Amino acid sequence: MLHETTISFIGSGIMAEAMIKGVLDRQLTSSDRILAAGPRADRGYALTERYGIHSTTSNLEAARASEIVVLSVKPQVLPKVLRELNGHIEPGALVLSIAAGTRIRAISRGIGGHQAIVRAMPNTPAQLGKGITVWTSTPQVSEVQRQQADQVLGALGETIWMEDEAYLDMATALSGTGPAYVFLFIEALIDAGVHLGFSRRVAEQLVLQTMDGSLAVARTSARHPATLRNMVTSPGGTTAEALYQLEKGGLRTIISKAVYSAYQKSKLLGEMSEK
Repeated sequence: MLHETTISFIGSGIMAEAMIKGVLDRQLTSSDRILAAGPRADRGYALTERYGIHSTTSNLEAARASEIVVLSVKPQVLPKVLRELNGHIEPGALVLSIAAGTRIRAISRGIGGHQAIVRAMPNTPAQLGKGITVWTSTPQVSEVQRQQADQVLGALGETIWMEDEAYLDMATALSGTGPAYVFLFIEALIDAGVHLGFSRRVAEQLVLQTMDGSLAVARTSARHPATLRNMVTSPGGTTAEALYQLEKGGLRTIISKAVYSAYQKSKLLGEMSEK
């Protein structure tokens, strides 16, 4: 679907590079059909050297030349970029935004009413092709463009399309912010291991391999996570004692509150983007 399609990335940071690498690794298109735009010429040169793509410091040059325009800038920079691109995107082009918190209506208004827009919420494991992206699209996005968007986003890992844009705020709170929750839990476990007497290196090795193995079991097993937890919890044993303390401390409640707070913040940022 992408072989004859020119893709421009407005913003040439980490996530843009992850998408470029994924698209090329999967041979979805050739490097001469990819253009990255960013304010730093040295960054562009580095991407050209690494992947053989074209680079420029002109957002307008990149946008005018493409059938798919990926908005991969930071959310706080996006309003300025949209004003710059206003009226300069081809009518039939697909605009794909991975900028967190900015709603489709704000993007459309910012670029002069353009209607074919995809909004996506990837997460940071996408840098390794291990991410998951929740995305949605306007009715004006054609079936071919939807398939193209899914391929581009699929270069980052798994994808889930949702009809209602409201799910993007939920995804921001759960999967978009999710890696931070996991890293915090990993950090806490490592610190607990050091407190017990392990060196930090050994504690880190024990925790990371335990996390990796547990995720593999959860992925491959058809059992509910509660069943898997019960399978390693002997009555009156060490695991039961540890879990009792976690439940007593309100682990489930605080996780739920944290995710809901992130959801509320995402909604607020979306509302602000439309003002």
